[in-house]
Amino acid sequence: MSTEALQRVLRGPTGLGTASLYPGRRETAPVSPGTPIPGLYHHPVTECDPTRVAEVDRRIKTWAMDEIELYPPEWEEEFDGFRVGEYMTVCHPDAPTVDHLMIAARLMVAENAVDDCYCEDHGGSPVGLGGRLLLAHTALDPLHTVGEYQPPWAASLHADAPRRAYHSAMEHFLEAATASQADRFRHDMARLHLGYLAEGAWDHMDHVPEVWEYLAMRQFNNFRPCPTITDSVGGYELPADLHAQPAVQRVIALASNATTVVNDLYSYTKELDSPGTHLNLPVVIAEREGRTAREAYLKAVEVHNELMHAFEAESAALAAACPVPVLARFLRGVAAWVDGNHHWHQSNTYRYSLPDFW
Repeated sequence: MSTEALQRVLRGPTGLGTASLYPGRRETAPVSPGTPIPGLYHHPVTECDPTRVAEVDRRIKTWAMDEIELYPPEWEEEFDGFRVGEYMTVCHPDAPTVDHLMIAARLMVAENAVDDCYCEDHGGSPVGLGGRLLLAHTALDPLHTVGEYQPPWAASLHADAPRRAYHSAMEHFLEAATASQADRFRHDMARLHLGYLAEGAWDHMDHVPEVWEYLAMRQFNNFRPCPTITDSVGGYELPADLHAQPAVQRVIALASNATTVVNDLYSYTKELDSPGTHLNLPVVIAEREGRTAREAYLKAVEVHNELMHAFEAESAALAAACPVPVLARFLRGVAAWVDGNHHWHQSNTYRYSLPDFW
């Protein structure tokens, strides 16, 4: 892979007529607050518009706390600490408007609510998880049934906070997305829910998977639904036949896997402080490969870096083999999401702190 090819795909299309492809891009100096993990391969981001950040924060809080009553008042500080506005703005620099950013913001908050309330530390449990996820998924992929049973299903969409969030976020998404984009998102959410179920089953059995098994689970229980909607948030569409190409699918998978290992690494100390054994890549490596905690963590950094280099090499090769402007823009959008995701984890000291391994 040449440096020129890599830079081309990271920049996206250039030349006469392509400036309009980036209506939301800001040409400001790179910033990198917070402490990055030593040795972790990543790229700095450009400073995002603080006005946009504040407006997304305002709107998403109104939606979550007032419109759908997603969280009780005592969770407000934690909600604010998530910094949704910065997260979405830095991950989607080419979003034309705040309305476009709100598509991603609602879906992100809804996904986190399902994870928190069904799987994690706000009442989650592996017991009965499959049934809860199935019913929540019908808020994204609606039930088609006989007249007698349609009303109780429709009523169930408001039965709990996670389902209310899914239903409302999806309704807003459908106002902006094409039919193929919506179907793509539903597919990726089914992948996510399958990953939740695998992790929940291992937790229920007190089972620590092999490293390769854990990485297989994380290919499903990962951030994929977020970068895969980068075209919807950008106000354009990557055609379904292009999105379905194996090379495109591989690039999306590699990017999503890398961003999820970032989460494992930055949330490592947070998860160690939570009750029980919380599976993450360093923990699994330590258990299955007989390494110290420090050795396992540094090995996980190497795994991330290899995934990142593969993502960038495959992106560059794909851009060269298929020089279609809309594909180049999509690849740039995915790369921007990868960079923004790292930036958010690195700089969010409210949620994350690094282990003392250096």
